[in-house]
This record gives sequence, C-alpha cells and structure tokens, in this order.
Amino acid sequence: MRVTRWNDALAVQIPDDVAKSLDLKEGDEVEISLVSARTKPRISEEERQQALERIRSTKWKLPEGWKFDRDEANER
Repeated sequence: MRVTRWNDALAVQIPDDVAKSLDLKEGDEVEISLVSARTKPRISEEERQQALERIRSTKWKLPEGWKFDRDEANER
C-alpha cells in the first residue's frame, strides 16, 4: 500500500479490490498494526498442515502446475 501526504498528516491508500473484499467504506474506522519480520506471528507445523488441508478440501481447485512465487508477486 502506498503512503501519501494529506494536508499535515500521512494517509494509507487501500486498493479498491482490498476495500471491497473487506467491505470498507469512506468514513469507516480501521486499526493498523505493524508487523515486522522479527515480530511476524509464527504458526506451528501442525497449524500449517491444518490450513493446507482446509484449502485442499474446498471446491476451488488451482490449475494443474500452478505455483506461487512470492518474489514475483511482490515485484513492482
């Protein structure tokens, strides 16, 4: 997300698709918390496996051969 100057304050621009998915509207109150690499919440291997099983058990299927590349997704 981009931080911009708005009068004498800073503002965070929330992309429209994110705002829609969170059902955010102008005037809504939001809470922002900072997460750094050192304070990033960690999950156990068991929790990770449970999350993967929930994803796999849904009716939504990824295309065969699909893979996620974090670096590619975060390129600007």
